[in-house]
Amino acid sequence: MMTLFSGPLSLFSRKVEIALGEKGIPFERVMVPFSQATGYRPKHPAVVAANPKAQVPVLVDGELTLFDSTVILEYLEDAYPHPALHPRTPIERAHCRQLELYADEVMITPLRALMHRTEPRPPDPEQWRQNEAKAKEAEEALAGQLAELERRLAGRTYFAALLSIADIAVFMAVHYCLRLGGPALTHHAGLAGWYRELRHRPAFAAVVAEIAAADRELSTPVEGAFAGVDLGS
Repeated sequence: MMTLFSGPLSLFSRKVEIALGEKGIPFERVMVPFSQATGYRPKHPAVVAANPKAQVPVLVDGELTLFDSTVILEYLEDAYPHPALHPRTPIERAHCRQLELYADEVMITPLRALMHRTEPRPPDPEQWRQNEAKAKEAEEALAGQLAELERRLAGRTYFAALLSIADIAVFMAVHYCLRLGGPALTHHAGLAGWYRELRHRPAFAAVVAEIAAADRELSTPVEGAFAGVDLGS
């Protein structure tokens, strides 16, 4: 059985967990230490040994050890191709990979500016005001990105011809946007419906529930989190 080193609030680790769930691949999960005050410290020795950046996720499958969620998902698709999480044609796969990159590397930049909201509030009120000023700028960028996702979805069920890594990566970015009190999906009916549908899929629902449980244990509540989202659905 493969082993996944994950983190309770690691967006990229949870991305891999969803893919494993969708493919029905059994795995053992090792949850590394995390707190909002100190982050991922102390670093897990196996993660440090496997990844030069000392970050999760790290996947061990037999003699193979991999890090980076994109590399891991590419391997899973090659080694465990059914059910597929990549479209069939080269052009469709390229678009899928491009959208995964958009979620992972473009949307993550403004999302980082909102992450202070789950951490203990700094004792200096001015520091909080500065953090929130940066967050408001980031929210403008995220609003534009959500509008772009709405345009790309364009009434389709998924971002590709089938449920794909693009949907998983974008779902995690959108989920963290909502979780961190970012822009709501109120004006993006297509994206909102897509998000609600994926939340009902067992692999996605399990990760959403575990993130919520981790937040209750580890995080400061965020004002405006999941605005307009029916969490009971």
